[in-house]
Amino acid sequence: MVVSRDKAPTAQETFMQMAQAAGLRGRLLLTIGLLILARFGVFLPVPGIDREQLSTAIQSGNVPIAGILDFFSGGGFSALGIFALGILPYINASIILQLLTAAIPTLENLQKNEGEAGRRKISQITRYVALGWAILQSVGLAIFASQFATNPGTLFFVETVLAITAGSMFVMWISEVITERGIGNGASLLIFVNIVAVLPRTLGQTIELAQTGGREMAGKVVILLLVFLVMIVGIVFVQEGTRRIPIISARRQVGRRLYRERTSYLPLRLNQGGVMPIIFASAVLILPTSLAGFARGGTGEGFLGSLMQGVNQVALYISPNGPTPWLYVLVYLVLILFFSYFYASLIVNPVDMSQNLKKMGASIPGIRPGKATSDYIERVLNRLTFLGAIFLGLVAVVPTAVESATGVTTFRGLGATSLLILVGVAIDTAKQVQTYVISQRYEGMVKQ
Repeated sequence: MVVSRDKAPTAQETFMQMAQAAGLRGRLLLTIGLLILARFGVFLPVPGIDREQLSTAIQSGNVPIAGILDFFSGGGFSALGIFALGILPYINASIILQLLTAAIPTLENLQKNEGEAGRRKISQITRYVALGWAILQSVGLAIFASQFATNPGTLFFVETVLAITAGSMFVMWISEVITERGIGNGASLLIFVNIVAVLPRTLGQTIELAQTGGREMAGKVVILLLVFLVMIVGIVFVQEGTRRIPIISARRQVGRRLYRERTSYLPLRLNQGGVMPIIFASAVLILPTSLAGFARGGTGEGFLGSLMQGVNQVALYISPNGPTPWLYVLVYLVLILFFSYFYASLIVNPVDMSQNLKKMGASIPGIRPGKATSDYIERVLNRLTFLGAIFLGLVAVVPTAVESATGVTTFRGLGATSLLILVGVAIDTAKQVQTYVISQRYEGMVKQ
């Protein structure tokens, strides 16, 4: 993790490599093609549904989960296409597996000590969990869709569950191919494209509201857009912010050659998890709202009826439009803080970092090698993660509060989260492309 002070590739070099280097060009074309394929699947409808009746119910606001699920599926839920669930089951499965990995020693051993074989086994388990999760959500979605079916019955129910589950698994396969053979960040890129697909319609509704609402409403829209612009600057600051811990390499002699002390630095990012804490927090908040929407009021008797009523109450109180919006904000902030620390613990291990520095003959000035170094890195990492999580939470909540204050509700409370994911994924993808450019540069140097 110790880096040198080599220059990063310029924009001109990056675009030249994208156009000329066969390896990078192939990865980009594969990624673009698969993303286009994923967008086409959104418009493949589940058969046997009255589209006009479904559209009327969604536009009238009788389906509160439509805007939230469209956020992850790029409009697939409103169209009730075979990609209605999108990448959401895979994200939920990843959350479950990462939490279990931290709690179960066997899974932790697979991830840390078994190398590539262990990571592949965890990926396989994640796929099975995603399949089970997709079936559960497909059953709920089929129950919800049955009220709009032209011929409701067992055959419609089975066909809908199979179609939506197969679509979700196909989207998961696309995300893994992009991660392995494309430019990386497959799940994040799919969410990015889905947000971009919905964004023109949202912006059009906002502009129309500003034109028809008079001068006062136009001023409120301008205030909201200015807040979003400030938030973009803040997001870039958080994503790019690092704490550089100075590192001194010990003087060493190889044969007759004496290598002097060399100073470098150890970069610790302000936000280790990138955009994933926001995505995971949003996915967890969606769960009770989705179950409540599928339950349609939680009617029924006995244990199942009581359970559905409880889910409805939880979804009501942690909804941004519910009677206690402050509780929604509090839960959102706590989830962002939790996943920020969780991801930081997965990405950076202070003990391993301290041992690697000791093996390299490097040390932090004023800090003894060994446990003192790991404790120091852990303290710095905890402070950085806390600051980054608080800033991420503010960036996620402030625009939503401004939306409520101004009355501009065309973003449906998802403007801040969408903004975070758009900017964060764009920065991470640009860095990934730069990494491939640097690797191409080194390969060229070796060949020469």
